[in-house]
Amino acid sequence: MPAPRHEPPDAPDWHERCLGWGVAARLVARGLMLRRARRTTGQRLAGFPATAPLSAPLRIRWSAQQIPFVEAECRRDLAVGVGLVHAHLRLAQLSLMRHAALGRLSELIGPLGIELDRSLRLLELDRAVPAMIETMQPDLRLWLDGFLLGLNCGLDSTQHLPEEMRLLGLGREPWTLAHLLTTARLAAADVNWMVFGRLLRARASMDETRWRALWPRLLGGDARPNPPDALAATLARVGSNAAAVAGHRTAQGGALFAADPHLSVALPNVWLAIGLSAPGLNACGLMPAGLPVIAIGRNRDIAWGGTSLHASASDLVDVAGETLEERLVGLRVRGLRRERLVRLRRSAQGPVVSDGRMLHHPSPLALRWVGHHPSDEFGAMLAVMQARDGDEFARALAGFAIPGQNMLHAGADGSIGHLLALASPRRPDAPPADLLVSPDEADARWQSLLRTSDFPHRRDPAAGVFASANDPPPPSPTPPGFFYSPPDRALRLRALLEGTRRLTLDDLAATQSDVQGRLETVQALVARLPPHPVRDRLAAWDGRYDRRSAGAVLFEALIAELGRSLPDQARLRPLAAVWTGRRLLADAILALDDDALRPLARAAMNRAGRLLRRHRSWGRLHRMAIRHHFAAVPLLGLRYRFGAYPSPGGNDTLNKTGHAPVLGPHRVTYGASARFLTDLSEPDSSRVVLLGGQDGWIGSDNFADQVAAWRRGDTFDLPLRPETARRWPHLTVVHPA
Repeated sequence: MPAPRHEPPDAPDWHERCLGWGVAARLVARGLMLRRARRTTGQRLAGFPATAPLSAPLRIRWSAQQIPFVEAECRRDLAVGVGLVHAHLRLAQLSLMRHAALGRLSELIGPLGIELDRSLRLLELDRAVPAMIETMQPDLRLWLDGFLLGLNCGLDSTQHLPEEMRLLGLGREPWTLAHLLTTARLAAADVNWMVFGRLLRARASMDETRWRALWPRLLGGDARPNPPDALAATLARVGSNAAAVAGHRTAQGGALFAADPHLSVALPNVWLAIGLSAPGLNACGLMPAGLPVIAIGRNRDIAWGGTSLHASASDLVDVAGETLEERLVGLRVRGLRRERLVRLRRSAQGPVVSDGRMLHHPSPLALRWVGHHPSDEFGAMLAVMQARDGDEFARALAGFAIPGQNMLHAGADGSIGHLLALASPRRPDAPPADLLVSPDEADARWQSLLRTSDFPHRRDPAAGVFASANDPPPPSPTPPGFFYSPPDRALRLRALLEGTRRLTLDDLAATQSDVQGRLETVQALVARLPPHPVRDRLAAWDGRYDRRSAGAVLFEALIAELGRSLPDQARLRPLAAVWTGRRLLADAILALDDDALRPLARAAMNRAGRLLRRHRSWGRLHRMAIRHHFAAVPLLGLRYRFGAYPSPGGNDTLNKTGHAPVLGPHRVTYGASARFLTDLSEPDSSRVVLLGGQDGWIGSDNFADQVAAWRRGDTFDLPLRPETARRWPHLTVVHPA
């Protein structure tokens, strides 16, 4: 290893920035020259390893979409098979995730990644990993070691590396248990960090009096569950829907379950569909890429899944005046011959994250995070995959900590339940007085953590439905969080499912494609608008965000135009930091008196009308772009765009297709990345679809082959029984090495 460079460990200087752009230009040129070959499903499967570290032959059946069903004679061999599948389908995706989790992106992209790596290392994602390994239960260690054996076997056996790895120079670095646990910590990052970053910038931009007045509104302290006089649309950037229907409300007598997680729209998909069978373990559903547990799925007795709780798993502690430790860490940087030193600081409260870009602040702020404490999410979810009823489900989640989840379960016996799976500091009932806390406050909160068992486990409601959509949870001894989404999606989901009629799986599938917005929000605005053709068209709009809708164009454009026309924009910008931002914006609009609102509204309606005349429908403005993450790279990104389509839905519909303020044509940035449905009365009833495809190999026939089905609202069968999966067209047999 070359000797480290002993220079001030600050941000890249002009020489490094120039070198960084040079490295980036060479990577772009290299990417443009890479040859991309098309691979059929058969050709892709022909490259699957023929041997692996197994005790008996492993059989994998594959659907036409390259969905695998892994059948093994023991659980350890099953874990090896899961690792082989993840390496086969998502090798490049996993390698990039690992480099991000370890703060090693500079190795791939050069000096332009130095500050990003420093910000990632400041989070100390690996801080609890040694203790987690030390205390890991033997059955979980057996499972994870088997997965890593399969993952590394797949890595070693791959004749040709994926395109992304060849472009970035990623080699065949073996995976370790520490790598896996650190990558899982990145996947469990606190969603509130994004909120914190925006609020820190807002807090720094205004005086103390204005901030103190704004803070309670940002917390939702004046939130109304169903406000009659305000626009209650949500500006959530991530979210999910999940529903469980009790057996007494279903046509077949078994409970129904559905989930569609909402995440950033990009390829490869975060999820992959899979079926598993070995003695004592038979399950199917959705696995996060690189994490060998089914997070949304079912076994023969129960189904499970959840939505983000937006739990407050972190505190920002003001450590100005506290003693800070400083250490220098060397980064290997592409294009530099020697290591680049960066400075990382710590306090007794935790890492000083304000030194990085995401949570930058002029005075030192330390991060207290649940993820810095040992927890057992893998063990919890492995136990969930084997649970037989609601009691075992709740016990399985006792060690689950991050990210906090609204977890639903549904049983073959017709029962349903809901609980909060999380760990949380013991905060007082009162809302926090400020975004930042003092060291004394932090010490008091973090003496011990509340766990899943400290929160209510609700079972079998009279209405026969549990619905979750990132809305505020039911009352509990201490608030698990503060920055929730408004209850609009959850209310819509319950309205569609509650009642007296018997429901089928098709009824749940219809909710996942629902694009009905809140008419109350439109009516509240129309009542304040002056006479105008746009006002008349909005008054007649049915509130649906379908592709042909004109009303959706007018409403979204009107809100965007009014928002940017309001006075005191510096005060309004912080509203976009929280999930209730659009409702707070609407409150600001409706708080104007008529003399102030009417001229702004006339100008905004004129611009909205011109936008509609130019584009004619919501689908022409609102586009679902099928893109790889590399699509953002100038010039090179053109190779990583795979189509764009008119899209229904919007920020606050069940079929969520999120977007920025509508001032012109725009791209969907987040939405339902996958859909899962199952009827617990029938083992082979599960259905699944991904936005994209199973295979992460660019050029594969299964890279984006599910897009058309996703757009139609169609799904693919995902069997639970091995004998049913044996009807699938492709078979791979892996023999013991």
